[in-house]
Amino acid sequence: MYFCEKSRIIMNINIEKTPEKHIIKFVFPYTLVEGSYEISNLQQAKNIPIAQSLLQLPIISSVFITANFIAVQKKENTADWEMIQDDLKELIADEMLASPTVIIQPQQVPISVYVEITPNNSVRKFVTNKILVQGIIELKNAEESAQVPLGQYLFDFPYVKEIFISENFISITKTDEADWDGIAMELRFNISEYLRSGKEISNITNFSTYKPQKHTNRDLSETEKKIKTILDEYVLPAVSGDGGNIDLISFDEQTKTAVMLLQGACSGCPSSALTLKSGIENLLREMMPDEVEFVEAWNG
Repeated sequence: MYFCEKSRIIMNINIEKTPEKHIIKFVFPYTLVEGSYEISNLQQAKNIPIAQSLLQLPIISSVFITANFIAVQKKENTADWEMIQDDLKELIADEMLASPTVIIQPQQVPISVYVEITPNNSVRKFVTNKILVQGIIELKNAEESAQVPLGQYLFDFPYVKEIFISENFISITKTDEADWDGIAMELRFNISEYLRSGKEISNITNFSTYKPQKHTNRDLSETEKKIKTILDEYVLPAVSGDGGNIDLISFDEQTKTAVMLLQGACSGCPSSALTLKSGIENLLREMMPDEVEFVEAWNG
């Protein structure tokens, strides 16, 4: 997914020559900064990652950023633009992918967000370098986000249908009418800006229990404890990597059936049923012979 996003950024950057032969412009289809910045040394570039990267190249003497373009000046008697402009364009795309906000204020912690495809075509996973919550928050609609400011913010986008937040990622389910090609970059940018602003993510004090579900908390049987241990050790890492979560709801001793709660990208995913049967059910049968026979799913 990284290369897909990078390719998209590269395609959106246009290279334009200027009347000054030593200066070339890299033009974006959106505004990069308010105001203008002229940077000719690394000290001036300390809060501007893209300028730092460019000025570390021995052929670059200065960088000018304003509105929707980055102008780069090269030193005299160096390579022609035709030989280096594509490499510079790729470097700029790399930096913009890692840090969409061009100017990082000193009090801000650099935040990066990238997008991953999940097995569920309706869901994308937005991964950050910041721990968002310790546990799980699942929001099926805007009404459930009363205590989750980040959820309220994301539900303002008309194509956001459901939100699942866990650890350092946000899984977003889109509406059927929306197309990820048109909204993934917009969501990525706005999530980055929200996190950089330092706004509240959630007002919930106990994240781990904030999972809207129909079953009630209760003491687990010994068999259920074994099942949860196996899920935590062998299943959850892979499921979390796909932007989802799986949890045990109940176990019927008579039918030897374990009922699982599917959340995030796993909820409603066509491949989840196959994974449940061919993967988890077989795993439990193998590790708990004569104790577990069947696995059923309940979508969160």
